[in-house]
Amino acid sequence: MGERGENAAGVHVGPEETRAFTKALLRDLRAFEAMLEGELFESGVRRIGAEQEMFLVNEGWRPAPVALELLDRLGEPYTTELALYNLEANLSPRLLEGTCFSELESELAAVVDRARSAARDIGAEVVLTGILPTLLRSDVTIDNITPRERYYALNEALTKLRGGEPHRLRIEGIDELHIEDDSVILESCNTSFQVHLQVGAAEFAKVYNVAQVVAAPVMAAAVNSPILFGKNLWEETRIALFQQSVDARSGTLHVRELSPRVRFGDGWLRESVIELFQEDVARFRVLLAIEVDDPMEALRTGGTPKLQALQLHNSTVYRWNRPCYGITDGTPHLRIECRVLPAGPSVLDEVANAAFWSGLVLGSLEEYGDVSSRIDFADAKANFLASARHGLEAGFRWLDGRTVGARRLILEEALPLARSGLASTGVRPEDIERYLDVIERRVDSGSTGARWVMRSLGGMKSQGTKAERLAAVTAAMIARQCSELPCHEWDDADISEAGGWRLNYLKVEQFMTTSLFTVHEEELVDMVAFLMDREQIHHVLVEDDSHSLVGLVSYRSVVRLMAEGLNPSTDEVPAVKNIMERDPVSVAPDTPTLEAIDLMRQNNVTCLPVVVEGKLVGIVSESDFMSIAYKLLTNQLGSD
Repeated sequence: MGERGENAAGVHVGPEETRAFTKALLRDLRAFEAMLEGELFESGVRRIGAEQEMFLVNEGWRPAPVALELLDRLGEPYTTELALYNLEANLSPRLLEGTCFSELESELAAVVDRARSAARDIGAEVVLTGILPTLLRSDVTIDNITPRERYYALNEALTKLRGGEPHRLRIEGIDELHIEDDSVILESCNTSFQVHLQVGAAEFAKVYNVAQVVAAPVMAAAVNSPILFGKNLWEETRIALFQQSVDARSGTLHVRELSPRVRFGDGWLRESVIELFQEDVARFRVLLAIEVDDPMEALRTGGTPKLQALQLHNSTVYRWNRPCYGITDGTPHLRIECRVLPAGPSVLDEVANAAFWSGLVLGSLEEYGDVSSRIDFADAKANFLASARHGLEAGFRWLDGRTVGARRLILEEALPLARSGLASTGVRPEDIERYLDVIERRVDSGSTGARWVMRSLGGMKSQGTKAERLAAVTAAMIARQCSELPCHEWDDADISEAGGWRLNYLKVEQFMTTSLFTVHEEELVDMVAFLMDREQIHHVLVEDDSHSLVGLVSYRSVVRLMAEGLNPSTDEVPAVKNIMERDPVSVAPDTPTLEAIDLMRQNNVTCLPVVVEGKLVGIVSESDFMSIAYKLLTNQLGSD
């Protein structure tokens, strides 16, 4: 839908260049105001467009950093994303009328199929999902950032704004996830299906406010990302992940009210789209800079300003409903970019989500009018977060103070409004029925993409390792996507779809134990004996107050102590530090399994603590390798 600021080349430069770019940014704002006053924006036209983000995986259903190799084969309309295991495709804008959604589905299917075919040629696959279930912490490293100046510059600029502090993820759902990273690469863990809707300048404020309100029910119907690094978190974990992964706020400024760059917003739009751009320029520092044209010169000569500075800055502020400026056939226009929707579960589901969002925005605009007078902004924001956390089980405080559940609101109110909204633009009745029927059946059955993932994992609970179950879900996801069925018709994943146990034991982190029982070196050996007896374990790890590994106590050590005549009833029991093995042999999570086995043999040890930068994260022992041996022997004997 015209030029996209997010695709503009931008580099981080020194103070002088940043000042020059800031001056250009303010000049673009003045030009934008002049264009609004002169009513230069296209009006009375509705267009839709979309951007498809994808994950790339290898034969083990793990992230495959092959994006650049694929792009050499594919060319347009594909482009890079932050990580080498991500890919994006930009779809054609089209008028919102007639068969626009069936045309979008056909184009999208062709784009995904073409990427999938090229990926298979190099031993990879394409997955449409909000968060890849098989992502491991070792996949998300700065080594996997796409080697483009823009991404390195963005990472450098965000790190500088944070005062060198690491990016932190702290997400609490059924499980808890607390991790840190020194780079912006965590953002690559999420992919989306971004939908654009063109609106007129005069109506922008009202349409934008409606889009903010309906984000909650649209999100509830589309949730697809419950798992991150093996943890069961939110129904749409993408929301928390994206906001925290590119948060530029320093933790030392906890007293100040600083806004995150990924945001829902802080209040209603009052009169004009310019308020959003002005706020973002006022609140957020320049991250990237480029040389730009003079927009005033273009206006003086009757041309259309490109507003390059404004577009580039806008691409580094990630509102869930983002205002966008574009040019079509020389005429400037405005659009709202919905960033709420996750990638997947299928092409049909994605187009159904796009139709639901577009229709609900337009139908609600006609039915509700000025929503800012009928619901507090805080309630609209709370509804959005509730949807991300709970999906269809969320409860909303809706217009005029009503309290209603997500599922009932969608079925009884939102879907009828979406139908009327699409009908008002002249979308073909058959298309309206096809795509909104997908939403209705999905919501009525409660079978969102997120629920399919969790139902599948629950059904395999006693089978294989966690890595095998997550691989099976990913493999099944790809197979179901190729079937072209919507997710509410998908069969649950089966452990056999993981593709064989070998692929799920390649690295230590795929099968290590992460639920650990540890002691402090100052504790009594009694505690070690208690843990060994109660938990039936032969090794207890010793960590300090910062969770750094400092030692290991084996069952042999405790037995030896008892053999030397210690009587716990009468003798003074020593502290753990007196019998622990200091500086035990350890491995990193991404250590190849064969290397770990060799390490155990060479050092004559029966377990290996797993550490990251000295911090204890897991353990592997002989019993873990016994299960590998059993599967290997079973497979070998079966083949004989």
